[in-house]
Amino acid sequence: MNGKSVGSPDAGDGTDYYRENGGNIGGIKMAKWSRAPLGTVADLCLGKMLDQDKNRGEPLPYLANVNVRWGQFTLDNLRTMRFEARELDRYGLKFGDIVMCEGGEPGRCAIWREQVPGMMIQKALHRIRPRDLLDYRFLYYNPLNIGNAKGFDQYFTGATIKHLPGEKLAKVEVDIPPLSLQKRIAGILSAYDELIENSQRRIGVLEKMARGLYREWFVKFRFHGHESVPRVTSSLGEIPEGWEVKKLGEVIFINPRVTVPREAEKPFVPMGCLATDSMIISDVESRSGNSGSKFQNGDTLFARITPCLENGKTGFVQFLPDRDSVAFGSTEFIVLRSRTLIPEFVYLLARSDEFRGIAIKSMTGATGRQRVQEGCFNDYCIAQPPLSLLEKFSEITGPKFRLIQKLHLQIENLRRTRDLLLPRLLSGELAVK
Repeated sequence: MNGKSVGSPDAGDGTDYYRENGGNIGGIKMAKWSRAPLGTVADLCLGKMLDQDKNRGEPLPYLANVNVRWGQFTLDNLRTMRFEARELDRYGLKFGDIVMCEGGEPGRCAIWREQVPGMMIQKALHRIRPRDLLDYRFLYYNPLNIGNAKGFDQYFTGATIKHLPGEKLAKVEVDIPPLSLQKRIAGILSAYDELIENSQRRIGVLEKMARGLYREWFVKFRFHGHESVPRVTSSLGEIPEGWEVKKLGEVIFINPRVTVPREAEKPFVPMGCLATDSMIISDVESRSGNSGSKFQNGDTLFARITPCLENGKTGFVQFLPDRDSVAFGSTEFIVLRSRTLIPEFVYLLARSDEFRGIAIKSMTGATGRQRVQEGCFNDYCIAQPPLSLLEKFSEITGPKFRLIQKLHLQIENLRRTRDLLLPRLLSGELAVK
């Protein structure tokens, strides 16, 4: 692909042609590219310091570091902080602003596309607002490309937790072609992102449907045919006749023993692979050794350390090639496996507020490193449904779980393709008709 154009005949070496000749490519007269520090082509602002005692003004929702993912935002359970009227323009977001993490995973960013004002940012985030003659989508793909290439690393400060200060971010250089070319490049890359976003929305809908059905059937006991099943008194209150009250250890294996050889490389799942809002396990690594949690397809990975548990990190294993394959991962996972239930039930139970509440209350340890005590589940009881009802539930939810995994693999393929195009399009190496 070197020197070729997207949608045009061979244009020679795109970089030289664009940068040096400013010539005619595909019948279009192109101006030269330029290279400039980010601080000269965009307005940069770090969010407001959190200080509930000193802050004045109207309470408004704000984004924190945890709300910004690569290319998207998670807007559940937003907190509020007081902002004065004079601060609204400085710390408020407008359509087309790029929001970037300052610490933790510096450089992680997404485009704010909401038209309604009133969303603010706190100090853990940078706001990047492109100036005239700079397309906001094109500008977004620059930090995405720089982050992929570890190009921000040279600007980081901090030993344990990395930070990207505003004065360092302002020095990061970006390549800038004419506005018309920016829009064409952004259009090509945005096509991939639109497909990714569509699949992500479908995953969200499928997960929501599965969680909703779980609550209807197994929490509210409104399963198919429930009208003809009388309720009986139990230690959990009234439950359907034929259901049994069981302790968790009777229906679920907690950290089941699995043997993993030390030799050869195997799939490894760090904590960062788990999502906060879905069952997806992404970016699985390959490592030798066998230290850590062990699991197989159908197991649920439950984060036991703060703040990962509070943030919702819980995964469902279905990426291994067959039922006998074994992977290992972080020591901070509690592995949950069905004993008398079904895998889908176990995952959805682990996602429930009731289950998570018991785990969170049991946490002990130093501030910032608290962990769930496995013994907290010893007296936790659930109503065990009949096998026939569990099988019917699996027939409905199992295909949804598998489709989520299929959509996730499609997303990974789209991202890989987009990321292969990124550096060549943003440098002018790959010409665009």
